[in-house]
Amino acid sequence: MVKIIIDYNHLTLKINQPAPAFRLPDQDGKIHQLKDYLGKWVLIYFYPKDNTPGCTKEACVMRDNLPDFKKLKAVVLGVSADSADSHQRFMAKHRLNFTLLSDPDKKVITSYGAWGQKKFMGKNFLGIKRSSVLINPQGKIAKLYPNVKPPLHAQEVITDLEQLQK
Repeated sequence: MVKIIIDYNHLTLKINQPAPAFRLPDQDGKIHQLKDYLGKWVLIYFYPKDNTPGCTKEACVMRDNLPDFKKLKAVVLGVSADSADSHQRFMAKHRLNFTLLSDPDKKVITSYGAWGQKKFMGKNFLGIKRSSVLINPQGKIAKLYPNVKPPLHAQEVITDLEQLQK
């Protein structure tokens, strides 16, 4: 048997390059594609798992700041490998008011560089890295956030959006 090893560290995104295209279902099974959002600012944030402490904190901070994102004509999309059913439960439990996309095959997560080596309690493993990508209305990468801090992230992005839109 041949073992295939993929080096995810060489998948690097750069500012001003076109954002990787995607086609993913949301919590209700509706398909979303990047091209659907041309003309809008888009924050795609990648998170490890529904209903875990850090992911819940991040989602609730996004929820609470959504009016500010809307004022800046920005859409928030959360992406994890969880199922649509899991996303529905997560959204209902925490009254989330934005779209969650399901990527169980991790193809989009990987294409955005959010899949890779992680460390927890002294153990190394592959997993979803808490990161985000801000995409401009032309579909190009405007800002990369490789190491997101859940309580501060929404405000960080809002500040960046205000600067970028001047």
